[in-house]
Amino acid sequence: MDTFFLKLSIMLAPGLMAITCHEVSHGYVANRFGDGTARSLGRLTLNPLKHLDVIGTLMVFVIGIGWAKPVPVNFKNLRNPKRDMVWVAAAGPVTNFILAFISAMGLRCGVAISGSLSFFPLKEAVLSPILLMLAFSVYINLLLAIFNIIPVPPLDGGRVLAGLLPPRSAQALGRFEPYGMVIIVLLVFFTDIFSKVLQPALSLGINLLAGPSTQLVFEQLTSKVLAR
Repeated sequence: MDTFFLKLSIMLAPGLMAITCHEVSHGYVANRFGDGTARSLGRLTLNPLKHLDVIGTLMVFVIGIGWAKPVPVNFKNLRNPKRDMVWVAAAGPVTNFILAFISAMGLRCGVAISGSLSFFPLKEAVLSPILLMLAFSVYINLLLAIFNIIPVPPLDGGRVLAGLLPPRSAQALGRFEPYGMVIIVLLVFFTDIFSKVLQPALSLGINLLAGPSTQLVFEQLTSKVLAR
């Protein structure tokens, strides 16, 4: 039980921030391009309670990735629906990449500071939990970004691809959307796509961003604190 609450305390803030910012960015960009649906429904807020999906949030702690309630976007309201859809869809993964970068820079600075505070009495109580949260933030934001750029609708990558394809090809891709989540579940749980594609991409991203602190990220993901 103690391990569960420790895990919860470390993962909760970065997990909710990653998911919330992902959704808000969709609504913000849609609003900029002419669709105020999310704004009218009060979804352009960083208050996670407005975006919380109970099952999706629990999945962050169970399998390491989760989801929020999708921000509603009416693509017909966009000034140029086909072109603007690309920017709206891409906003989520781009936001997660930015958060991963910021978290990685914070982690690097925190590790450097930690090395010079060897005798600081509150180091373990204050700095260590912050480093753990930053390490998890790098992981969860990169995972969300990489997962969501899979080019299968209704994931963001599928919508970006649909916006870039010629109309007939985009319509053909759109026919897969009702079955998209089933396809994704089958790919993730019944093929080697995670171990062969997503995991190597995730490891590469962590190495590039965290640099000397990379080992700390992987240690926290494999430790008892963040063990699944």
